[in-house]
Amino acid sequence: MTEALRTLVVAATALAAGYGLQAIRTAAVPVSSPDRLVSELRLAQIGALMLTLAAGAYLGFAAMAETRTGVGLDIALAIGFLVLAGYTLTCDPRQALTLLALAFATHALLDIAHRPGILPEDIVPRWYTIGCAVLNVVFGAFSYLPLLRRQ
Repeated sequence: MTEALRTLVVAATALAAGYGLQAIRTAAVPVSSPDRLVSELRLAQIGALMLTLAAGAYLGFAAMAETRTGVGLDIALAIGFLVLAGYTLTCDPRQALTLLALAFATHALLDIAHRPGILPEDIVPRWYTIGCAVLNVVFGAFSYLPLLRRQ
């Protein structure tokens, strides 16, 4: 295992643990409490930052593979996720968390799409697409967790 991979695994685990803890704490706040809205807003803001981080990585991969065919589509998709993350900051927290959960799920599907060749597969390392897809599913589930308590 390389130093970069080891560091990314530790960082991803720490980010997921922190986000998960915040999601669990948010879900534990009574639905009728005004603190719930504040907690959901904070979770949505952190989720928007995590989505930005996930999308921004693909900008870096695309820049490194600038001469390969299909890189423009990856850049356009990454920009779309960045715009969506920014948009969630202006939404009601419940709507923002729903959008983030859907965005993380969609990003996971796009990660997987790099492997069968739907998107250019030689741009991103295989281990990264698998790890990013798993992490996106985890972040999407944590984003939606507080909304389950509302219903």
